[in-house]
Amino acid sequence: MTPKVSIIMGSTSDLPIMKEAADILNEFKIPFEINALSAHRTPEEVEKFSKGAYDKGIRVIIAGAGMAAHLAGVIAAMTPLPVIGVPIKASLDGLDSLLAMVQMPPGIPVATVAINGARNAGILAVQILSVDDKELYAKLMTFKEDLKQKIVKANEELNLVKYDYRVIQ
Repeated sequence: MTPKVSIIMGSTSDLPIMKEAADILNEFKIPFEINALSAHRTPEEVEKFSKGAYDKGIRVIIAGAGMAAHLAGVIAAMTPLPVIGVPIKASLDGLDSLLAMVQMPPGIPVATVAINGARNAGILAVQILSVDDKELYAKLMTFKEDLKQKIVKANEELNLVKYDYRVIQ
C-alpha cells in the first residue's frame, strides 16, 4: 500500500493532537504515513522528505508544529504538493504557531487550520484527494450529510428541554 497523505509533526509530543488527522484518514480508508521531523533539529531529513514526497506517491502533506512552527512552511518551500499546517498550542496560546503558518511569503502557500485543528486538516486532505476520486467524493458527501443530521438530531433533543419562559417557534 502506498501512502497518499503524509502526516508530519515537529515532535512526538504533538501526537495527541495529530492523531486526529490520522483517525480521519483511517476512517476514509486513505493510506497515510506518520512521522516526526523537525525543521530545526533535522533539516536535512525534512529536505529529503519534501523533495521525495511526490515520487513516493504522497499527494497531500499535513504538517503540525508548535512554538516557532516553521515545519509546514519549510516543507511547502521544497515541494509543489499541497501542505496543510496544523498550529499546535505549545506557547503563546498557539498564536505563535498560527502566525508562523499563515504569514507565508507569496508563492509558498500553507493551507492552515485552527490551532490544534488536526481533525479539520484530515478532512481537508480528504477533500483535496476527492477532487478526482468519485468513490472518495461519495464517502465525503455521506460524511457531510452525517454531520448535518447530527445537528438536526441535537436540535430536536434541545427542543425537549423545558423552561417556563422558553419560546419554541
